[in-house]
Amino acid sequence: MISFDAVTKRFPDGTVAVDELQLEIPDGEVVVLVGPSGCGKTTTMRMVNRMVEPTSGTVRLNGKDVMSQDPATLRRGIGYVIQQIGLFPHRTIADNIATVPRLLGWDKRRMQGRVEALMELVGLPPEAAQRYPHQLSGGQRQRVGVARALAVDPPVMLMDEPFGAVDPIVRARLQEEFLRLQREVRKTIVFVTHDIDEAILMGDRIAILAQGGRLQQYGPPRELLADPVNDFVASFLGAERGLKRLALIPVSEVTAEPGPVVSPDDTAEQATQVARSFGTDWAVVVDGAEGNGRLRGWVSLHELEATVGESVLRPFALQVRATDSLRVALNAMVTSRTGVAVRVDEEGRYQGILTQELISKEIR
Repeated sequence: MISFDAVTKRFPDGTVAVDELQLEIPDGEVVVLVGPSGCGKTTTMRMVNRMVEPTSGTVRLNGKDVMSQDPATLRRGIGYVIQQIGLFPHRTIADNIATVPRLLGWDKRRMQGRVEALMELVGLPPEAAQRYPHQLSGGQRQRVGVARALAVDPPVMLMDEPFGAVDPIVRARLQEEFLRLQREVRKTIVFVTHDIDEAILMGDRIAILAQGGRLQQYGPPRELLADPVNDFVASFLGAERGLKRLALIPVSEVTAEPGPVVSPDDTAEQATQVARSFGTDWAVVVDGAEGNGRLRGWVSLHELEATVGESVLRPFALQVRATDSLRVALNAMVTSRTGVAVRVDEEGRYQGILTQELISKEIR
């Protein structure tokens, strides 16, 4: 969808912001540009809509050189979201969202329908339509900015630190909302941030830039975290990149161990034998035959009565599912008295346990 072919941007004072950039951005993916201040990430993004023009090289959008296109026409077909949001303070929320459709001459009924659909899509209440930006919270204003960028359903969106001006709690919610939206609308998105954790969370691919706009490494987050190409990339990713990788690996990619499973009808002697065969002093209690029933909890060998069902059953405070990450599983392990993460399906049926040994193996 977007390509940079040997693109350089040199400003009149001689400063090189982007240096011979070679980059391909696939259709429907979120590509995050990340790096320290002065690395040219915003300059790179702004060359896509000609808010900055390259000194040399070619930027192509859907195969067509952006420099051959009228700037105003080009920009109307590209969604643009910035950190400061840039809403018109004297216009209602509905009018802000309808800015580009109005420029394109849409009729009133069509604009109203689009505004209503977008407000629902980004999670804004209908009554917000006639309010003004100063009457909304920071998170709501950011949602309006995203809705405005989506107004004419552009194939490409540019997002320049879009969540940087809100507090961490709101930022996390906006990030989750953005990922949900992307699953629905599948835009090609160039996303700029200085936060490597945000880049890892948001990006299908990450481009790490160094000072002077020199591309250091480009690829999926898991690839970068597993195999940084140089010391600069390794340093920028941080010393905890092994743990960061866990956030990208779903539980479904690791085979759970069966674990020491007993049923409520088992005797204390049977439960003890099962637990000791797995080297534990506790057992998982599951309804049904062959350990594939509903999870009841766990029982300590020190608290066994005549049968497991008569004993004190303790719940697993945290359970994990196939779509959860291994980082979630690790958190369940370190907060559980059993030291494992128990995996269940969507109906709460037991699927096995994950151990710290399995996590360590995955990191290695």
